[in-house]
Amino acid sequence: MTKPGKERNENRHSDVLIIGAGIAGLCLGIKTAQRFPDKKIAILSKDRPGESNTQYAQGGIAVVTDLKNDSFQQHISDTLLAGDGLCNEEVVRSVVKEGPERLKELIAWGTLFDKSSNGLDLGLEGGHSAHRIIHKKDKTGFHIIDSLLRMIAKFPNVEILWNTLAVDLLIAEDKENSRCIGSTFISHDSRIIRSIQASFTVLATGGIGQVYSVTTNPKIASGDGIAMAYRAGAKIRDMQFVQFHPTAINSSQGDITFLISEALRGFGAYLITSDGNRFMFKYDKRGEMAPRDIVSRAIYKESLHQLVYIDCRHLEKAELIDHFPTIYQKCLSLGLDITCEPVPVLPAAHYLCGGIDTNLCAQTSINRLYAIGECARTGLHGANRLASNSLLEALVFVHHCFQDIETRMYHFVGTVLPSEMLITHKSPSEKLFTIQSKLKLVMSQKAGIIRTNHGLKMGLDLVRRLSVELELIFLEFGISWILCETRNLLIVANLILEQSLDQKENRGTFYNQDIQKVGNSILKHHVKI
Repeated sequence: MTKPGKERNENRHSDVLIIGAGIAGLCLGIKTAQRFPDKKIAILSKDRPGESNTQYAQGGIAVVTDLKNDSFQQHISDTLLAGDGLCNEEVVRSVVKEGPERLKELIAWGTLFDKSSNGLDLGLEGGHSAHRIIHKKDKTGFHIIDSLLRMIAKFPNVEILWNTLAVDLLIAEDKENSRCIGSTFISHDSRIIRSIQASFTVLATGGIGQVYSVTTNPKIASGDGIAMAYRAGAKIRDMQFVQFHPTAINSSQGDITFLISEALRGFGAYLITSDGNRFMFKYDKRGEMAPRDIVSRAIYKESLHQLVYIDCRHLEKAELIDHFPTIYQKCLSLGLDITCEPVPVLPAAHYLCGGIDTNLCAQTSINRLYAIGECARTGLHGANRLASNSLLEALVFVHHCFQDIETRMYHFVGTVLPSEMLITHKSPSEKLFTIQSKLKLVMSQKAGIIRTNHGLKMGLDLVRRLSVELELIFLEFGISWILCETRNLLIVANLILEQSLDQKENRGTFYNQDIQKVGNSILKHHVKI
């Protein structure tokens, strides 16, 4: 879609280009910089330091560390059960068993976690059969990102470009296959689209939450990496499996809502309706500790008739505040005291289980292009992510990605990059924001927790019409930051809708009330609406 403008010749080169600065991007940067001090590592980040989905992770990392009360097999079984029969078991075993080593690495880089008299303090979350969540109060992601930023600052061969948006991947066509040779990008303070050449390009761009009206994801989560990979011809899978977090605060404070960690239910909080009844045992024998897909659909059904709340009033006040200070303070800022009143909650778009298809080495279907973190579809999550498995997945696949790059580092042939292009026009922001608003509304209504064939087709028709409207705006005004994001959101929405229509079984996070067929016996617990 890049529109030609005035050309210049000031391109950049990096040995490894990492697009994204969450846990996946920063960890890979650290590993690569340590191993290859003579190589250049460039990291592009859409926002300021620290802003990423990782920063907002409250719960923690699911890792087996207590072999007396837990086991690798239990964690594997819990993951397979939550994934509703669609996990890649080889990937699950690899991730679970490698978890302890990757955790040690994170701790060695300076990340601190809560401890008890017996070692690490282990939390419990939905779908887990044992306490295995390593955390730092209820602000785990923030502390992880803080330690990684401190660590990566020690390496002079790492350059991080903040407030920078990757526009498109650069693809060189070989005789046998295509290969990625870098990316174009723009910065907030520049009117130039630049190119950066790289021996290896890694997408670590996070999630897609901003395609929905209500999400726990920050503004930057617009599916940029998935959309870029799709335009480049990479294989994209399982986009129909969008996980909604069951307990986000039900408030009218914009499209980004604050989630209330699953660990709070693991600590003993109840889910109740307006009349005070605990309702989850109607839907699953595990009650509040059922996997997220089941809890989200249950809350959705109850919310059709009355409000749903999370109730902590029966918990010991001092311990509650000590374990969950961030949640306590956030609720207070909204006029809610979790120690003496229930908090209204609703499900919100939270995590994408699908994405760019990768193998165990994090390789995509395009040579020299990798994907790690939430933008990747590794096979770990199947149809539904087990709570706190995402940070674990990132750590393990970062290591696999690093190992593969390590073996190939000195076997690269350069390619001439295109010239820079000057952005000569200003996009009509109001029109583009209107497109985004229409998109988010239709995705929430037609591709949310409960779907229908008719609704999905209506959604797809609107997305395609909005895409035509966007193309006309581009032809008139040219490229811009907001136009790039809008284009990415439309592509992600199109993929979710198309792959939802292709899905013929209700599995995990995917529920189409027009489909009667279910995947396996696990689904006997699912809500029927």
